[in-house]
This record gives sequence, C-alpha cells and structure tokens, in this order.
Amino acid sequence: MLFGFNDVYLRRIESAFTDTRIVARGDQLKLRGPADQIARIERVIGELIVILNRNGNLTENDVDTVLDLARVGTGLQRSGGQDAILFTPFGGTIQAKTPGQARLVEAARQSDIVFAVGPAGTGKTYTAVALAVSALKSRQVKKIVLARPAVEAGESLGFLPGGLRDKVDPYLRPLYDALDDMIERDKLPSYLERNIIEIVPLAYMRGRTLNTSFVILDEAQNATTGQMKMFLTRLGAGSRAIVTGDASQTDLPSRTQSGLVRAREILDGVDGISFIDFGKEDVVRHKLVKDIIAAYERAGDE
Repeated sequence: MLFGFNDVYLRRIESAFTDTRIVARGDQLKLRGPADQIARIERVIGELIVILNRNGNLTENDVDTVLDLARVGTGLQRSGGQDAILFTPFGGTIQAKTPGQARLVEAARQSDIVFAVGPAGTGKTYTAVALAVSALKSRQVKKIVLARPAVEAGESLGFLPGGLRDKVDPYLRPLYDALDDMIERDKLPSYLERNIIEIVPLAYMRGRTLNTSFVILDEAQNATTGQMKMFLTRLGAGSRAIVTGDASQTDLPSRTQSGLVRAREILDGVDGISFIDFGKEDVVRHKLVKDIIAAYERAGDE
C-alpha cells in the first residue's frame, strides 16, 4: 500500500528527485543519490507512512501533495533561508518573511500548542492559517477550526444590525481574507459548507471536543481566563493549536484580566507548549507601522 501497485508511488517519488534511485527489497527501501535529496525522500516516505496509518490507504493525490510540499522543503523545511509553508492556488509560495514568523513555523513543528504574541501587522494570524491549510492539504488533520472572541473596541454584538451571521462575520473577516489567498475560490465554499473549515466565535466552542483538527484562536487578548481554559481544553486526539494575540491591545473591561496574559503565567514551561514573541522588527505591513509602534512604545501608551 505504501509503495503503490507495481511500485507506482515509488516511481513518482523517484521522478521528483531526478538524481536519485529507489529500489524496493521486501519491506525495505534502498536509496542512492545526493545526501540532501536522500534526506528529503526519507521525510516524504515518513509523511506518507503517517497518512497511511491515519487513513488506512494512500491515493495518488496524497503522494502528489506531499511531493509538492517537499519541493519547497517538505512544507516546513527552510528553503534559501526562508521557511516555505504552502503553495497558493495562484502559483505563489507562502513562506516565513521575518524571524518571528520563522520561529512560529519551527515551533509549530515541535509543539502541539503554540502561542504567538506580538503587535499587529507581524503576520501572526496569516502564518498560523497557512500552517493550518498546509496541514489540511497534506492530510495531517481532517479539519480546521478558526475562532475569535466576538469582543472588539468596546462594541456589543447586540447593537449591530442583521441576524447572527451578519453580526458575527465582521469579527471573523480577517480569517476569511487569509483563506481566500490560500484555497481555490471554487473549493472554499464547499469546505465551509461541509465544516472541513469552520470559522466560529470563541463562545460557540464550549462543550466540544476537536479530534484530528488544526485549531486557531485569533485576537486571544480579548479572551477571558475562563474562555482561554475552555479553548485549550477542546483539543482532542491528533489535534494542534495556535493562539495569536497582542497583549497590549485588549478590549476587555478594565478589571478583566486577559486570558492570553494569564495563560503565559500559568503555562510557560509546560512541555509541548511554546511561546513565540513577535516584535516591531517582524512588522510586514506599511513601513510606517513600525514607526507608529515605536512611537507609542516611547510614549508609554499601549
């Protein structure tokens, strides 16, 4: 099942690495070629074994997806000093552009829960969504769940016009925007309708257990301590999570401690949980954004 009928999957892998030779002997593979390509083939085979064990079968699409990721470094390997994450439907490649993003990519490889904390414009959410889509496409997970607290700038959902979806969508729009860059436009509505990709307000996650999922909590500084604990305890078998936020931009009532801040106090040092700090040097928006952040820091304003 791993090699394919008449070793067709092995031949696909071999043709993707033109300087190598793959020979199957029973349940063993003999690889011959440049050391860097041999190492990449080993990672490809390892990923296919994971998919086979999880799903009970392999398809040509599985092999092609893993090979596509391998061409830019098995999805998460450094390529030319950058961290390639995902091919876009438009022929581009999403990769880490700053030291903070590179640390986030590496932490996501090592830890099941990663907190990405820092100022706006540093690409925390965008990188997290790219990692989730990459995991979905390579069948490491079966679904993506993106959540945000529906609390921003002191506004109340109850006073916004329209039904529930009309009230909630503005808070979740940045997540839709990121997905539009990463998934074919004809496929995204189907993923959303079938809940393969789910975008929900944080409060709607209570009582759920999420298995084999990639879960992202965005704008986590606006989650209370109770909501943060609720979110982190939703993870089931085979699931991973990334929590993003800016502790200096909380919109919670003044006497309510941010769940993001409290989580760091409680969870820092727990095995399997990583904290990645972003700084103004990681800003990837307009060049003035760095100067604005620095000016507010000098003024002592959050």
